Amino acid sequence: MTSQHSALARLQRSGVIGAWALALLCLWWWREQPLTAVGVVLVLMSLHAWVLALEFGLMAWQNRRDPAPPPGWRALLAAWWVESHVASWVFGWLQPFAWRRWPDTAVPNASHSGQRAVVLVHGFVCNRGLWTPWLRELRRRELPYATVNLEPVFGSIDDHVPLIDDAVARATAATGLPPLLVGHSMGGLAIRAWLRASGGTAAQRVHHIVTLGTPHHGTWLARFSPLTNARQMRVDGPWLRQLAVDEAASSYPHFTCWYSNADNIVFPASTATLHGADNRLIAGVPHVAMAFHPTVMADTLKLL
Repeated sequence: MTSQHSALARLQRSGVIGAWALALLCLWWWREQPLTAVGVVLVLMSLHAWVLALEFGLMAWQNRRDPAPPPGWRALLAAWWVESHVASWVFGWLQPFAWRRWPDTAVPNASHSGQRAVVLVHGFVCNRGLWTPWLRELRRRELPYATVNLEPVFGSIDDHVPLIDDAVARATAATGLPPLLVGHSMGGLAIRAWLRASGGTAAQRVHHIVTLGTPHHGTWLARFSPLTNARQMRVDGPWLRQLAVDEAASSYPHFTCWYSNADNIVFPASTATLHGADNRLIAGVPHVAMAFHPTVMADTLKLL
């Protein structure tokens, strides 16, 4: 069970190609009015930035009563600017076109015997292409890893349990040691669902778990989606409540949870924390960009 299939990559690839085709059609249609043509194309290409601006506005509104210190407007503007570029790179290139650049499992050479592996679990509407910068760094250091593509894309989070179990098994087989699990966004919930399904064996199979912007207590944005896995991420929703009941509280100290006061997807900010975990606030960092923040990457890899 590997990560050689990605329905999401095909969907996003079609979207990117369709957007460029529409842009070229606009340029041809208004070829005698070049300024109009360029204006229309710029509007089309900047739609995602306006959607992000709406998300940041809603996030700032919802974070008013959150315990996390609020960012100033300059920090929010900078976060919006960063996310506009990073999200375009991730959803416009890494996931639709570059997701197979690196193998889904890598084993270190003999000089790295005794080194545990990293299991990387992406989030909602993503695939393993998200982790390309991590895979590049892990391969540079010759560190072992395993990745997954969480499919079906819009199914239940519980459907991903066998995929994570397989990745943990691959990582353990490669090193003989329990791996470090890293989950971005919904990926952290998928890891918790796997822990629940694994019962008493999970503690022996995992070294540590790191979550990046994971809606452990849900996210306000999820209320607007009819999709199964999005509904499961609604604030204090039934799936999350049942998950909290089922899992042992003693599992939480084995978590490190990164969260941000400028997360435009998971808010209010403190919903990305867990009681008893090592909760680390990284101020002014938006949702997708959090996965590539140098401090987050460096401190996570130190846990190996």
